[in-house]
Amino acid sequence: MRTGEPPPSVGDVLSALATGLWHWDTATGLVGVDAEAARLLGLPAEPATLTQEQTRARIHPVDWNEITGVVRLAVAQGTLAEVRIRIMDEQGRVVRVVRSRSKPSYDPERQSYDLTGTLQEIAEPTPHTVAARGAVTGDWRRSREAFLLDAGRALAQARSTAEVLRVAAGLSMPGFSPDGLAVFGVRGDRLTIIGHHGHQPGDDGPFSHMPLTTDYPAAEVVRTGQAVYLSSPEGYKSRYPVTWPLAERFGRRSWAFLPLTAAGRTLGAWMAAFTHPVAFTPDERAVLTTVARMLAQALSRAGAAGSQREPAEGPQHSMPPSPIPEIPGMRVAARYVPTGGGPQTGGDWYDLIPLPGGTSRTESGGGRFALVIGDVQGHDARAAGLMGQLRIALRAYACEGHRPDAVLSRASRFLHGVTHDEHLSDLRFATCLYAEADPATGLLEIARAGHPDPAIRMADGTVLTRPVAGGLPLGVDPDADYPTARFALEPGETMVLCTDGLLETGGHDRESGWRRLRGILEGFDARAADPDPGRGLEMLADALVQGVHGPSSHHTTGPLADRREDDMAVLLLFRSGEERGPGGTVTVRPRVRRTLLSVAQDEPERIAEARRHLRELLHDWAGAEQVDAAVLLVSEMVTNVLVHTDADALLLAEVTGEPGGRLLRVEVTDAGDEFPHKRRPGELASSGRGLVLIELLADEWGVQPRGEGKSIWFELYECDGTRAGP
Repeated sequence: MRTGEPPPSVGDVLSALATGLWHWDTATGLVGVDAEAARLLGLPAEPATLTQEQTRARIHPVDWNEITGVVRLAVAQGTLAEVRIRIMDEQGRVVRVVRSRSKPSYDPERQSYDLTGTLQEIAEPTPHTVAARGAVTGDWRRSREAFLLDAGRALAQARSTAEVLRVAAGLSMPGFSPDGLAVFGVRGDRLTIIGHHGHQPGDDGPFSHMPLTTDYPAAEVVRTGQAVYLSSPEGYKSRYPVTWPLAERFGRRSWAFLPLTAAGRTLGAWMAAFTHPVAFTPDERAVLTTVARMLAQALSRAGAAGSQREPAEGPQHSMPPSPIPEIPGMRVAARYVPTGGGPQTGGDWYDLIPLPGGTSRTESGGGRFALVIGDVQGHDARAAGLMGQLRIALRAYACEGHRPDAVLSRASRFLHGVTHDEHLSDLRFATCLYAEADPATGLLEIARAGHPDPAIRMADGTVLTRPVAGGLPLGVDPDADYPTARFALEPGETMVLCTDGLLETGGHDRESGWRRLRGILEGFDARAADPDPGRGLEMLADALVQGVHGPSSHHTTGPLADRREDDMAVLLLFRSGEERGPGGTVTVRPRVRRTLLSVAQDEPERIAEARRHLRELLHDWAGAEQVDAAVLLVSEMVTNVLVHTDADALLLAEVTGEPGGRLLRVEVTDAGDEFPHKRRPGELASSGRGLVLIELLADEWGVQPRGEGKSIWFELYECDGTRAGP
């Protein structure tokens, strides 16, 4: 540029730097891009206005879902929203990786976000970053609940500060485990180091007795009570130039400093340091925040406990489970087996609650009721006391007529409030599953808070887990949401609910413990054991407990209970296969084997779960090639919903008829308006084959409009490996 000439426009400068501009208004759903941004999205290099659906089609589904969380976090913290995005072509292949930076704002009147930002192509992430991202967006999401429950259980059992620090050092966070940890305390106006891991003796010297006024992340966290996330050495150096030389010599690449808060006051800070870059996405921050809360609770509890011992008897013994009433059309059986006596009293419970306008009429023939099963963290009188309070609160919220999601949301706020009382330093959480049942229709509405999924034992003895969307355990986040899942319990089917004690006793983890329980459920012949369905269900409940740890009664105490590793609770709900019609006529419904699964837009990893469930449903299907074909079609149908619409996918698969001549019908429903259309993909194309495959492999198929959205379905007629029509 010559002297005196006007400076180039911002657009010209950004274009010269291969940087595109874009604007997104979520109220209108329109995305405006300049020529360079359009090129980076794989579109013609010219300015354009796109719909959200057109934009989304160019972005990897996992990255699109991550954008929402990053934007919310940026608005809440007043920072830039930065995210890496994989751009895909029409065949579903990743063609480039771009970095999006924007400054989002929120309009409370329109309840919408307005974003203006840049797009710039970047080199492929380093191996460390790739590994971290894959874990966070894939298997990591599925293992988050299990990790938090395991961490909470381990910290709850730590009885001294040294034990708490040992547990903290051994925590292996899914996908982004730190290699350096430090726990800072406060003494007067100075920081102290309570313990550390991943450092050499003497490394803590410069950080011990540091004044709280020092320009150091841990000191700032203690002063403000706010977490500090540093995703790069450059970010650390620019924000804390005075103390950066102290951290530089350790060779770390990312740091998280979080407050340790208990009983309304900040006890110190926890540092997690990483040798690889960590973006600290909303999911990662949520895990770190939850661990910090549990660590603070454990440290406070260990310090306050000293040599004090809690009473041996807790409310669990004085509050036995409610008696189970007669329910026309349904049967319920339950078992509660406490752990050993003394201070090992636990917090598992189950309950059956008559609902307003429903089960008050149970004796005269019908009405809704709620099944509840849960587990308060810990094995002491405090856990039993909280169990009693939480059980009463759940009953109150249920009897007020709230929906399952509202019942758990209120219960979570209640438990959070109780455990954060200013006089209490012993904070706990609880897992819970709450299910409303309608005996007349078999309809179940379920909300889940960190609890194991229910299982269904079908009329023919086939057993499947029934995954339902869930939220965090009760008491962790007072504002947590709990989505509701709905499905029908068919005549002859049994729903199985249990606490993790039934799964994990005997050195098992959840997976191996479930395999053990599944073997018991599939091997039990209720009618052979007793032709009366009620007595048969009671015998099945006994068989489950005996198969895990010997004989049991409804409420076991004594020598047997002393051998228990954990409390156990199991709750069975059976729907009779006989229905009474007008005039008292009895109708026996045909046996139907069914599975139902919801796959949300931010859970693409559940497509693999859908394939597994269909294989389990068809475990005795005659034609192995038909099973492979059905699994392939399900994968295609669910993937198409996630890639080409903004909706979640609901999969329903059912098998009817007698072995050898059965019919499989699979239906995938979504709320999208656009109907699928058959394309002609090239030989090497990786997408566009969905309807082509359905037409080739299915005996029958079709697309049906719904009140909101559509469903695509196909049918297969069982054969021994050869193609058969209707």
